[in-house]
Amino acid sequence: MLNFQLIKKMEVLNDILGYKNRKIYQDTDCFSFSLDSIMLANFATIRKRDKEIVDLGCGNGVIPLILSLRSQKHILGVELQSRLSEMAKKSVSYNKLDDQIEIITMDMKDFVSSETDSLFDLVTCNPPYFKVCENSYFNLNIEKVIARHEVSINLSDVFAVAKRILKNNGNFAIVHRPERLMEILFEFRKSNIEPKRIQFVYERVDKEAILVLIEGQKNGHVGLKVENPFILYNNDGGKTSEYETLCVEVRK
Repeated sequence: MLNFQLIKKMEVLNDILGYKNRKIYQDTDCFSFSLDSIMLANFATIRKRDKEIVDLGCGNGVIPLILSLRSQKHILGVELQSRLSEMAKKSVSYNKLDDQIEIITMDMKDFVSSETDSLFDLVTCNPPYFKVCENSYFNLNIEKVIARHEVSINLSDVFAVAKRILKNNGNFAIVHRPERLMEILFEFRKSNIEPKRIQFVYERVDKEAILVLIEGQKNGHVGLKVENPFILYNNDGGKTSEYETLCVEVRK
């Protein structure tokens, strides 16, 4: 049986930390964006020829908002939870980006249609990380459960959607936990999305990786580039120069 908490909502408007020209609506008790989304938005490759970009499971819209700083192309965000998608829409309007960013409230599985088949040059996704067991207990509110656990969608579902909506040679970029790496690579190959780039993220050089970023190309040629590891903190606790380039302090 799944157990949830009912928590009072309180909406606030904050800077996307480090991005002074982007603000975002968040709920203090709802699932907030974190390092994962910041890393993915900076990792994904945007080519000059790319025209259509979509972020699956966009939450309150942080990835589309950051991607809009890297490209002037049309960006779509798809989010199942109406509470989060409404905050994303408000953030888009506040930043005067309605002409570039569109937010749709929809299950990403239902987003697949004849109209979206092979439409997108770049697909990004920060999916739920944790599998659900029959007796799972979640001491969290429902928004956090759906964002963190494979309640409404699992890894195979995400890749099935990406495969359908990607153009030939389009890119799919995802962030996840390293312990599920083999599963993720299997899904890439099964979906005919060839892994092209991979990067591991570490808190410190002497610690295990905490995140993995992977980008693949639909029907791409074989050839995987392993990027330099991304280290967040020096041994003295200060941020590395790489982390400084993100200009963010994220809430863990």
